[in-house]
Amino acid sequence: MEYLNKVINLQDYKLEYRQELFEIILYTVVSFFLPFFVGHPQIVVGVLVNTFLITSALNVKGTKLLPVIIAPSLGALSRGILFGPFTVFLIYMIPFIWIGNSILVFAFKWLNLDKKLNRWVTLLIGAITKAAFLFGVAYLLVSMKILPVLFLTTMGIFQLYTAVLGGMLALGFHSAKKNLA
Repeated sequence: MEYLNKVINLQDYKLEYRQELFEIILYTVVSFFLPFFVGHPQIVVGVLVNTFLITSALNVKGTKLLPVIIAPSLGALSRGILFGPFTVFLIYMIPFIWIGNSILVFAFKWLNLDKKLNRWVTLLIGAITKAAFLFGVAYLLVSMKILPVLFLTTMGIFQLYTAVLGGMLALGFHSAKKNLA
């Protein structure tokens, strides 16, 4: 447990408390309201959410990451447009989306910040793991006739694309931000 606590509290570079708090509030609020302001195409929302997840993973410590992990799916559900008439089925996936987001965040904390694995390799591992997890859950729920088949695409390859593209954006943004710090 001590090791896990150490890993989730890692930062790429030290932020002052107020700056860290500002970043997590900004990322959380924006990721919640993205479906309201952007809505479609869904890929834009997904890419930006993953950008915030990865940027947060690199700079925010501990439980302060929870709001940015949780808020995007609640925003999508509240707005109700991402899946059209199928949005109600999103309720079944929300806890698993939170776990998928946590997988991506923890991949960066553990593989990149702790194990010093290359960021691009970490991005691929985290994105593939998140997408595989969400696809596996969606496949199980579709097999049980709880979710419509539409969710196999949106919780599979689509998750991989948005995580990789969001990661590319996040790593570019983070690098520029780090150089300014």
